[in-house]
Amino acid sequence: MNLIKKFLNKFEFRVATIVFLILAFVPVLEILSRLIFNNGIRGADTYVSHAVIWVAFLAGMMASKEKAHLSLTSGRDVFSGRLAVVSTAVSRILSGGISFGLAFSALSFILIGFDPSQMVGIFPIRFVALIMPLGFLVIGLRFFYISDKKLVSLPVIILSVLLGLFLGIPSLTNMMYTLLSEPPLFIDSLSTLYYDFFYYAAFPLIILLLISTVSGTPIFILLGGMAFFLFSRDWGSLEIIPNEAYNLLTGSSVPAIPLFTLTGFILSESKAGERLVRLFKSLLGGLPGGMAIMAVVVSAFFTTFTGASGVTILAMGGILSYMLHESGDYKDGFIKGLLTSSGSIGLLFPPSLPIIMYAVMAQISVKDMFLGGLIPGLILVLSLAIMGVVASFHKKRTTGFNGAEILPALKDAAGELFLPILILSGYFGGFFTLVETGAVSVVYSLLLEGLIHGDLKKDDLSRIMQKSLPIIGGILMILAVSKGLSYYLIDAELPQALTSFVRSSISSKIVFLILLNVILLLTGCLMDIYSAILVVGPLVIPMGELFGIHPVQLGIIFLANLQLGYLTPPVGMNLFLASYRFETPLVEIYKKVFPFLMVLLVMVLLITYVPWFSLAFLGI
Repeated sequence: MNLIKKFLNKFEFRVATIVFLILAFVPVLEILSRLIFNNGIRGADTYVSHAVIWVAFLAGMMASKEKAHLSLTSGRDVFSGRLAVVSTAVSRILSGGISFGLAFSALSFILIGFDPSQMVGIFPIRFVALIMPLGFLVIGLRFFYISDKKLVSLPVIILSVLLGLFLGIPSLTNMMYTLLSEPPLFIDSLSTLYYDFFYYAAFPLIILLLISTVSGTPIFILLGGMAFFLFSRDWGSLEIIPNEAYNLLTGSSVPAIPLFTLTGFILSESKAGERLVRLFKSLLGGLPGGMAIMAVVVSAFFTTFTGASGVTILAMGGILSYMLHESGDYKDGFIKGLLTSSGSIGLLFPPSLPIIMYAVMAQISVKDMFLGGLIPGLILVLSLAIMGVVASFHKKRTTGFNGAEILPALKDAAGELFLPILILSGYFGGFFTLVETGAVSVVYSLLLEGLIHGDLKKDDLSRIMQKSLPIIGGILMILAVSKGLSYYLIDAELPQALTSFVRSSISSKIVFLILLNVILLLTGCLMDIYSAILVVGPLVIPMGELFGIHPVQLGIIFLANLQLGYLTPPVGMNLFLASYRFETPLVEIYKKVFPFLMVLLVMVLLITYVPWFSLAFLGI
């Protein structure tokens, strides 16, 4: 049994790696084909967009195996003793059952939504989409494992399977009507019983699901389960959830998200960080606060590629902390507060993944959003840099200016410094599409760190994929299921209802913006940024239009506040990651981050109330 499991795990990883490399290299070959033959590769966009579905679900399966799905408590159960056992059991029952229910709805969607003759290149589309129900099924099964060799108790497994079968009743009904000329007579009665049950049980189950998040229920299960229960309450078609997931994952801009994330991991797993630290140390080391500026700039550089996933804190926290301690300019508490606060500071710079996702959701130009984030991003970076300068003024300089080190350091780091130039000039210059830009960044980073610098060997590539795929899977699974919940909220006309309420209750734009700041800060504290974009974003946009807020400015306000939510107690994600990385109690991290949180809050308010910062480069 263990041999079979090991074989399946290796097979799953290798297929995911191959599909991901196809996702990266096909757009590059498309660029070369245009340059050489003045013509692209036929069907390349279709292959790339459907490769994302495979990457999402294979990586989601890996995230379940590694227990890497994002949760509100980052894997920390707030209960103890018997209560912890019960709450964990409930979490696993719900997680497994909802995953199985999503698997049934995805299978039904494939049968109903696609004609057998439809193809993706040379592959039947039903075969390509089959990874969706298979992925949900495997994810559900992996909730039964406490570790590689230890299963949860048998009652938990039985209850989870029964819940999954119950949630699958409407989808099984639809499949029977599709496949059988005369479905069993009892199936309609069973389906009616199901919907009658959820008319009363939907909200209690949602409350139970929310409570279970304190025991580590993944965010994608929370969002997918809420969508499932709400559609069931209203006699809705459960196939809408996988349909919306399919539509989102095959969107034209979505492949850029895993591509830029992989770029960030390639850089973080090589010695790129050390080269950048050496360069900025040689340039800024002799200045007051120079080492703090270096830490903030390097953190912003890495977060730009990895998104607000906490990778920067985990990957760069050690070396940056060491360099800041070595400088002798700062106390340990200040260093931890600075690095924790810098962990998401590059979120507003291109090619930021949240900016791409917000633009896709709001149906506005990605380029305009990138331009809109430049000045606000600089404001946030400068605010932390200035705090570093001020904190070091009373210290005697232990790190001097080293002019002889600049040229060698610049030569070593030139490749990394050229990467953002390549991305910005290629995309804004119209040479590459967004997805092609992401693919170019992956291939460039591999060539730079592997062949030129020699930091990465064959085994290192495997290690990078093993580290990056669970993170990518966690992000894409959240995006996939949250789109279904977003569809329900819009179909239920909740945005219109909220807009009508705001119109009748609030007349001042300033009051609205204050309330928006508060709501988004709380949202950023309680939700990851990707699900917040897809679930909360559609609710906020109509209200922004009501008060005449430019769509790009609203987007920057939205993302800047959510970024700050990562630092907001009690459950801001960066706080947990910093506590883990720096081996410091969470309460101590709260205290160290508080001054930085207050300064960043003032900057976010400035960005909110001065539209020019977001609109200057748009000529508005």
